[in-house]
Amino acid sequence: MSTPVSPDPGLLIISILSARWDECWPALHRDLEAEFGPMDEVSDLFPFDFSDYYNAELGSPITRRLVAFKLLRPLDELADIKLFTNSLELRYGEDDSRMFNLDPGFVTLQNLVLATGKRSGHRIYLKGGIWADLTLMWQKKQWVDFPWTFPDYADLDMKTRLTKLRQSYKTKLNNPYTSNG
Repeated sequence: MSTPVSPDPGLLIISILSARWDECWPALHRDLEAEFGPMDEVSDLFPFDFSDYYNAELGSPITRRLVAFKLLRPLDELADIKLFTNSLELRYGEDDSRMFNLDPGFVTLQNLVLATGKRSGHRIYLKGGIWADLTLMWQKKQWVDFPWTFPDYADLDMKTRLTKLRQSYKTKLNNPYTSNG
């Protein structure tokens, strides 16, 4: 018999895609911090050129910003976090299109899990129409992708950014004064 053990809390990250940063960022930044607490890391904008999937809705050129929050959070909050970010997308949207796309997830020592509203064979249902997507796994001191990993998350630049966030997370886990976990 296995004995249930509570996992360490995770580092909440949100990947934000937009072509209209000047219109949305200051208010979106405030809304995200009001819900999740202060941001610890806010990346520079970097290109999202792996797909034109979002161009019709978000405009172009689309750039990405990756943010991470100071406080670590319980992993079982992922579905609620995604439902909240979906509500922000709707609140800021106009004429059935979004101003930005928000993809929340958790970095842990073992993996990157993103939340999604899209079902697939490798995704685990959480609640409220939200699934967990095992996007990357940490193995032998590097991120390992899967056949289903989106190309932008399999990219070396993204993995380098995520490695830095993972190191920041590891530091927080080892220092109880920098974490709420």
